[in-house]
Amino acid sequence: MVLSGDAAVEEKTKAPEKEGNLMKKIEGWVTAPQGFIAAGVKAGIKASGNHDVAVIFSTVPAACGAVFTQNKMCAAPVLVSREVNKHGYAQAIAVNSGCANACTGEQGLVDAKKMQAHTAELLGISPAAVFVCSTGVIGQFLPMDKLLTGIADAVDSLDECEGESCAMAIQTTDTFIKHAAYETEIGGKKVTFAGIAKGAGMIHPNMATMLTFITTDVAVAPDVLKRAVKKAADKSFNMVVVDGDTSTNDSMIVLANGLAENGIILSEEHPDYPAFFEALVACATDLAKMIAHDGEGATKFLEVNVTGAATWEDAKTAAMAIAKSPLVKTAFFGEDPNWGRIVCAAGYSGAAMETDKVNLSIGGIRLVENGMNCNVPAEKLAPTMAEHDISMSIDLGAGEESATVWTCDFSYEYVKINGEYHT
Repeated sequence: MVLSGDAAVEEKTKAPEKEGNLMKKIEGWVTAPQGFIAAGVKAGIKASGNHDVAVIFSTVPAACGAVFTQNKMCAAPVLVSREVNKHGYAQAIAVNSGCANACTGEQGLVDAKKMQAHTAELLGISPAAVFVCSTGVIGQFLPMDKLLTGIADAVDSLDECEGESCAMAIQTTDTFIKHAAYETEIGGKKVTFAGIAKGAGMIHPNMATMLTFITTDVAVAPDVLKRAVKKAADKSFNMVVVDGDTSTNDSMIVLANGLAENGIILSEEHPDYPAFFEALVACATDLAKMIAHDGEGATKFLEVNVTGAATWEDAKTAAMAIAKSPLVKTAFFGEDPNWGRIVCAAGYSGAAMETDKVNLSIGGIRLVENGMNCNVPAEKLAPTMAEHDISMSIDLGAGEESATVWTCDFSYEYVKINGEYHT
């Protein structure tokens, strides 16, 4: 069977089911877990007229955990949502696309708080229980009349069947909708995790214009959830790079409302914590890989595996240096097996390495052995370089640690998209 579009991406990012079928991937949106409803509407913020305002709502208070961009020029909604995350519980997320509300000064903060208060009033909850997020062009004020009307329309449309419209409303330059869902068993109860994400450019999360929202009906203590979200981000979204630019608006928000009625997970030592964390990471990793698949103008999905590192930090540092290198990325776009660019990037990364022990393979074909050229004919690499999904592995020869980073190539279209983004 030949797959294309969203189906092909989902197939490529599919995680294997656990033995015994305890965890499995399912079809579903952020409304798949019990007690969550959502909606996305067209409020006229985007010039395209596409969906641009969304609301996600838990019918009961939910434990919350979030991580945000570390960019010092963070957007006003990030400042507001950081305050929400200091509380143990939240109940809603209001988000718009088409305008980032970043670099907008005091007015931007006032507008973000008005967005929060308006959503809370319509839902009958406290403003402190509402996360707000924005994405789009930096430096422009939110069109508040359109936004507030859009929020009201989204609240009126909240439904278990509107998860797809919600996902559509958070997109900017995305070419496909990013969503993932998993079921597993925790404490003898079926629990569900589901998430959506947006992101194609300005992607180099450092929790961290990436947004991701994950919902679950698992019962977990807020402090445990917050720590788990940070660890899950480190294993997924923090291992993705498109262009090396950390956005002003990056936000990952997780809501867990407990309606599955499993015994509440009170610590990382709880016997159900591993199953909970595994499902959270699986959902986040699927979404992270989709972002790399959808890199602006991308023609290749690249997996960079670093092994033989002295520390995990070194492994990630080397992998990120390779993944961010414009020379590496353009070589893959041109289907040129210029492996020298890969070892060069690893060499300048700062990671410890034994140069006479370095090995490099692309698509399973060994090109460098003990730091020396294997003299593989370029034509032997041609079929591998023509693939859409390409994996490379480099052994630094300095230890036992490893890390994997996901990225994409740089194409002519990437330059065109970003050269014309503001206009």
